[in-house]
Amino acid sequence: MRLPCSAAAATIRRVKLGITLKLFLAILAACALASIAMAVATRMSFESGFLGYLDQVQDQRLDTLSGRLADEYRKRGSWEFIRNDYRQLRELATPEQPTQRLTVLDASRRPVVGNPELPADAAVREVLVDDKVVGWVARSPFRRLTSAADLAFQQEQLRSAWVIAALAVVFAAVVAIVLARAFLLPVKRLADATHKLAAGEYDTRVAVRSGDEIGRLGEDFNRLAHALERNEQLRRRFIADVSHELRTPLAIARGELEAIEDGVRPLTRGSIVSLKNEVDALGKLVEDLYQLALADVGALAYRKEPVDVAEVAREAVDAFGERLRERGLKVEAELAPARVFGDGDRLAQAFRNLLENSLRYTDPGGRLRIGVKRDAGRAVVEFEDSAPGVAAEAIPHLFERFFRVEASRNRAHGGAGLGLAIVRSIVEAHGGEIAARGSALGGLAVVMAFPELT
Repeated sequence: MRLPCSAAAATIRRVKLGITLKLFLAILAACALASIAMAVATRMSFESGFLGYLDQVQDQRLDTLSGRLADEYRKRGSWEFIRNDYRQLRELATPEQPTQRLTVLDASRRPVVGNPELPADAAVREVLVDDKVVGWVARSPFRRLTSAADLAFQQEQLRSAWVIAALAVVFAAVVAIVLARAFLLPVKRLADATHKLAAGEYDTRVAVRSGDEIGRLGEDFNRLAHALERNEQLRRRFIADVSHELRTPLAIARGELEAIEDGVRPLTRGSIVSLKNEVDALGKLVEDLYQLALADVGALAYRKEPVDVAEVAREAVDAFGERLRERGLKVEAELAPARVFGDGDRLAQAFRNLLENSLRYTDPGGRLRIGVKRDAGRAVVEFEDSAPGVAAEAIPHLFERFFRVEASRNRAHGGAGLGLAIVRSIVEAHGGEIAARGSALGGLAVVMAFPELT
């Protein structure tokens, strides 16, 4: 299919007029306009200046002519020797003086010879004889050049001005090309890197060689690329982990059902309980994923009101009392009243997740210490448990989704690795901060700080 001429021209312009060409044309146009303006200004300045120069030269010659006229007047005693005699005037004037611009006046300012109509800006010199003014000699100023030599000189100067302007434009074109390439080379690298990033090459980086705006843009690009690369890695790991966590209980449940169906295992209360446990595990995983999805989009509902976090923590510990005793964990609680503006149910959910984490991973017969205190306008809640501990290099990753320590706190103890991620989401939704560190009891300590309600 053939495009109409206008559409084809528009397409060519879109293809060819890249940013490099646009910058080149802009710089070239600016320099060309400046050169032309300089040439025009030089021409105007030269014309007016050259005429002024000629007037100054003729004024000096007018003084000489005044002296000669005074000498002749002293000899003749009157102006009759020159009255209306242009030949005599030419003989007295210098060869460079155009007599058509000269006028001789008597003492009464009546014309003796020359143009009787003098302009207001005419140059006038007195003719003195024995300190007495016997007349004047005047010269009309130059309005334009008439001498062939003067005209030739003027044309030569003007041609030189235009040649200089043309050379300036050529030089400007060369400079524009160099500047356009120098300025836009980093931009081109950024554009190429952006195309690669948009195509999914998240390991793309640009070299930053300056500290200007383009350099800062390159640094921002590298940070963006790093964030996208990390998010892509997390997305892939998330999908892999979710698939694994869903597949495991599903495989167990399917195996149980197939065994019952084939008659290998009888349908007893124990088999039903086993199937129910796997379904509960699936339900817990799906619920945790749903909670995190709501938190990501800001749709997790919070009904905030003044609440005492110490009371919330106490109720959570009481709810886990029987399970903690069965595992032989001793609980030490120091709960000082501290009021925050928050959702008591969500805070209880966060505390229960922490208790579940300690219950699942702390060795039987261990200790659990829970503290609530007020510190510098904040309500600080701390959960500590005893051995086993967590390696220092693993602590910064504890609040990531599906992250689990592969030592004593491993997959054999159950859980999908979403509990601490949910805790962080709830704490941050309350304007708080959360951190983990090694516990003095030998296990893990999780510290949360909330803005205290005054």
